[in-house]
Amino acid sequence: MSGRDPRERNRLVSITLDEASIGRGSPDQEHERQVAIYDLLEENVFALPGHDMGPYGLRIALQEAKLALEILDESGAPIFVHILSLTPFRRLLKDYFLVCESYYAAIRTAMPSQIEAVDMGRRALHDEAAQLLIERLKGKIECDQDTARRLFTLVSALHWKG
Repeated sequence: MSGRDPRERNRLVSITLDEASIGRGSPDQEHERQVAIYDLLEENVFALPGHDMGPYGLRIALQEAKLALEILDESGAPIFVHILSLTPFRRLLKDYFLVCESYYAAIRTAMPSQIEAVDMGRRALHDEAAQLLIERLKGKIECDQDTARRLFTLVSALHWKG
């Protein structure tokens, strides 16, 4: 495996969300989650410092209000589980949900300039959350900004209770 190009090794090839942790969301929310998974699998940077076992699978769950990221090898065997406190993300999640609600409402009724303004706010919050995720995973999981953005979308999907 170590003879493979790092771009082939340092990536996710499967993502599973723990159904017991996820409530059903609105059609817009479900669509965003599916798009994030698709986009994430199409293009991502995901590596484990000090390990050369990729490509990887990822199972995401909530355990007692903490994020459990179970990293799997290519065959599906567990490598390790990283538990991440969601406390630092609470404000960002709350703000993100409010802005997303405004965005979905704006798409249906607002002028293009209003939609663009709400979307700029949504993207700024998304970027801030992605940067926080990168910082919180430092030393355990390495990913780029785009991968972290898509992972945050999945984290937020775990909180949508419909």
